[in-house]
Amino acid sequence: MKIALLGYGKMGQAIERIAKSRGHEIVLIVDENNRDRCTDADLRQAEVAIEFTMPGVAVDNYEWCFKNRVPVVSGTTGWLARWEEVKNLCATLEGCFFYASNFSIGVNLFFRLNRQLASMMSRFKDYKVFVEETHHIHKLDAPSGTAITLAEGIIDQHENYSSWKLAEKGLSGEVVPITAKREGEVPGIHAVTYKSSVDEIEIRHSAYSRDGFAKGAVIAAEFLHGKQVGFYGMEDLLKFED
Repeated sequence: MKIALLGYGKMGQAIERIAKSRGHEIVLIVDENNRDRCTDADLRQAEVAIEFTMPGVAVDNYEWCFKNRVPVVSGTTGWLARWEEVKNLCATLEGCFFYASNFSIGVNLFFRLNRQLASMMSRFKDYKVFVEETHHIHKLDAPSGTAITLAEGIIDQHENYSSWKLAEKGLSGEVVPITAKREGEVPGIHAVTYKSSVDEIEIRHSAYSRDGFAKGAVIAAEFLHGKQVGFYGMEDLLKFED
């Protein structure tokens, strides 16, 4: 499979290494230093693009791929206020798009467990929920896309909660509080805690390196390869059964 890398930071470099180890070819690397010199013809060499950039340029990159009929996998976070715009753009231009806030297989199993636990805990009003995430100091958006996905899973499955807010622990009412920490070079730690006056229940996922995210992105590109149109996510890839 011929891959274009849109974004060549630490994630892009990890994706390049893992893609090559799985027998794929990197035919184009685009970053902030050469984007203005990259042409549509350059992009069309690729069968799939993998995009890990910044929120300010991500949507433009998606549109570039849609217009050139190159399926695109993206893990950029911080642009989700434009979700409906991107979905409509993908449909209008007959593009093919795969998005995940986190491509780690383990994290997506964690998402599933989070939803199941929220459904169970909905019956027990004495327990209050808290979400906490820790990432490296270079991560600009807060809370992380993964933490937001966890909060949205709780809101969807737990009748006591209707929104989330970036805040320290201690919020009351129907709001899921998310605490965001930035420390050193931490790849990513996420925890969901239900606490009562007598005990607490916690589920946690800790990433050891970026390789889990990078491998998941490459697997998503393999899933997208050959598809012409559509809007996909990890649920489509992992095919969870209810």
